[in-house]
Amino acid sequence: MTNKPKWQLSAEQVTPERVFQQRRKIVQALGLSAIGASVPLGVQAGLLDWFGQPEEQLAPRRSLSFEKTLRYGINDELTPEDKIVSHNNFYEFGTDKTDPAKNAQSLITDPWSLTIEGDVANPRVWTVEDILKEFPLEERIYRMRCVEAWSMVIPWLGFSLANLIEKAEPGASAKYVAFETLYDPEQMPGQKSRFVGGGINYPYVEGLRLDEAMHPLTILSLGLYGKTLPPQNGAPIRLVVPWKYGFKSIKSIVKIRITDKMPPTTWNQLASNEYGFYANVNPNVSHPRWSQASERRIGSGGLLSAKRIPTEPFNGYGDQVASLYEGMDLRQWY
Repeated sequence: MTNKPKWQLSAEQVTPERVFQQRRKIVQALGLSAIGASVPLGVQAGLLDWFGQPEEQLAPRRSLSFEKTLRYGINDELTPEDKIVSHNNFYEFGTDKTDPAKNAQSLITDPWSLTIEGDVANPRVWTVEDILKEFPLEERIYRMRCVEAWSMVIPWLGFSLANLIEKAEPGASAKYVAFETLYDPEQMPGQKSRFVGGGINYPYVEGLRLDEAMHPLTILSLGLYGKTLPPQNGAPIRLVVPWKYGFKSIKSIVKIRITDKMPPTTWNQLASNEYGFYANVNPNVSHPRWSQASERRIGSGGLLSAKRIPTEPFNGYGDQVASLYEGMDLRQWY
């Protein structure tokens, strides 16, 4: 029998499947059409966990071909699909957890292209079709830990970002990888309105050190639960870096740039004292407004009574990634 990697989840740690419907009726009945800042963060997550998006209102998705591998925890129980597609942060479509599922369904994701440029020998514009032909997808079951102290377990379909970067052949001075989300205020209402979009300067940008980007756990995802990504989850292509807080996993990417300088990142620009460049999951470093010592697993409990679990350093992937930060003070480089 093959031993599981230490980072692979056990059944006790993951989410049992339950289905919830009629979100709007529940919201109206409770008088919670807008869950404001006066409600504690954990309570917000508990309330929103009950609200699903009716399936018929979601954009259609197509099945993808992919390989299942033992290496990435395919036997784990997962966060229910309806929770993953209805509980999101994607401020381009609004700041409430249910806004992306309501507002992203008309996002045009076909055709779509991804540019890789900068300090590379082979810059290129990739279509999604080219990517799917060139890079076979595999299922990666990863924990996803939000900086807001809630989490999920998601069966992503994707491939190692390193494979794409290697095709581009980074130059000798390459040290960082910068990412950029689509900028289209007509399709993304949060980009048009600073009120709807959380006060962010768009387009959304993110970055990794080159060795982080080349790590085998770092993937570009084109799907989840066997199908293409929903618009609210970052269709058609997004980054997934499972040992970092979720805001690092930039959605709906249109550009990747290899550079010798640390790139700007959206949340660090907005509030550098709260959101560092590295954003590694660290239960020992609190957010200025809440503890990071534990998290609420979406789908793990009922209204206002959800189970909290301890947060692990590097989100449980320390055996694989801690060496990337050897000698660094992770309280300073948060």
